[in-house]
Amino acid sequence: MRVAVIGTGYVGLVTGVVLAQLGNHVICVDNDPEKVKKLRQGIPPIYEPDVEDLLKKGLAAGFLCISDSIEEAAENSDIIMIAVGTPPGFDGAPDMTAVKAVASEIAKSIKHYTVIVNKSTVPVGSGDVVEKILLDAGVKPDMFDVVSNPEFLREGSAVYDTLHPDRIVIGAKSKEAADKLVELYHPLGSPVHITDLASAELIKYASNSFLATKISFINAISRICELSGANVGDVAKGMGADRRIGDQFLQAGLGWGGSCLPKDVQGLIKTGERLGYNFELLQAVSDINEDQTANFVRRLERRLGGFEEKTIGLLGLAFKPNTDDIRDAKSLVIIKEILSKGGKVRASDPIAEKNVRQVFPQITYLKSAYEVAKGSDALLLVTEWSEFRGLDWDMIALLLKQKIVFDGRRVYDRGALEKSGIEYHTIGS
Repeated sequence: MRVAVIGTGYVGLVTGVVLAQLGNHVICVDNDPEKVKKLRQGIPPIYEPDVEDLLKKGLAAGFLCISDSIEEAAENSDIIMIAVGTPPGFDGAPDMTAVKAVASEIAKSIKHYTVIVNKSTVPVGSGDVVEKILLDAGVKPDMFDVVSNPEFLREGSAVYDTLHPDRIVIGAKSKEAADKLVELYHPLGSPVHITDLASAELIKYASNSFLATKISFINAISRICELSGANVGDVAKGMGADRRIGDQFLQAGLGWGGSCLPKDVQGLIKTGERLGYNFELLQAVSDINEDQTANFVRRLERRLGGFEEKTIGLLGLAFKPNTDDIRDAKSLVIIKEILSKGGKVRASDPIAEKNVRQVFPQITYLKSAYEVAKGSDALLLVTEWSEFRGLDWDMIALLLKQKIVFDGRRVYDRGALEKSGIEYHTIGS
């Protein structure tokens, strides 16, 4: 099939290279000249496992091309996917500016029947907004259909998730349009759920918000555990054994971050407000998440007697492993708090360092956990990269100025650290 993908961020680029790998003729479009230039050279603008390899294979095989022209894409495609950013606006509601701009450009370029697909995470009613833009521009109703086809990708495993989705959601008014998407995704062999536009749009927000709720719930339980002497790991294991609950997203930690959960939780709260519903439960979920990192930093500050003239070592900067994404990364919150109270920060991350340098050029960046530990008053695990798991704790103990480790991801074995003379603190115990 002939497919155009507008936008080459995480969703757009991963979608484009995977669809090309499946044998479709794909045009990936972006309006950033530098990004287009690099993509044509096989250099992706993001770090995501397997994306560079699939990009180069698609370009070499001729199934994938890179363009800066929506007009070119529209002329040579039967399906156009809108995969541009919808970041939170000043009030927390999704900013639809880029989606609307792309829809306006598509309206100028349609020459034949085209299925226009919203891949961007958009609030309920956005499909109707796109449809109205095209109709107001004079495009005849029989020349297009608008479909909602939300993505459910996890950064760090986005290619795998695209090739092996739990479900494919297609929201459409037209059977013809829905059938086009069913045909496109047929090689994946995954269950397909066909709904109306509004339901498909809400499925994405509802899914991510529920996952965020599970995380915030176990993090709230972790606070009870810290106060009562219970162990949140044991509590989560006991809960997760119940098939009605399950063990996924019951890992207590520093809270959720990244580009999806924070944005989608706020987006659903704002959608509720727009429709006249006060989503108090979801607001509490967000508040718990915000305080989880703050509580961890408060514990560290109390233990050290303040941050003034103290050096804190951070292991990990990305919001999760296998990505360079630092959007809503907990490392940024921690660094800001330590610096604001007179402390110094040393940090290491295998991928995300260059992005954090743009925000905090004044901290010290090092290549290994051992370099970070040397002379630090405390060592914090922030992102559970594999490089930070199998450490030599006897060596770490010798390097640390004060033998203190705060584990924000519940990765380390307390017994192993204490055997090396290290004072161990973690979340929920």
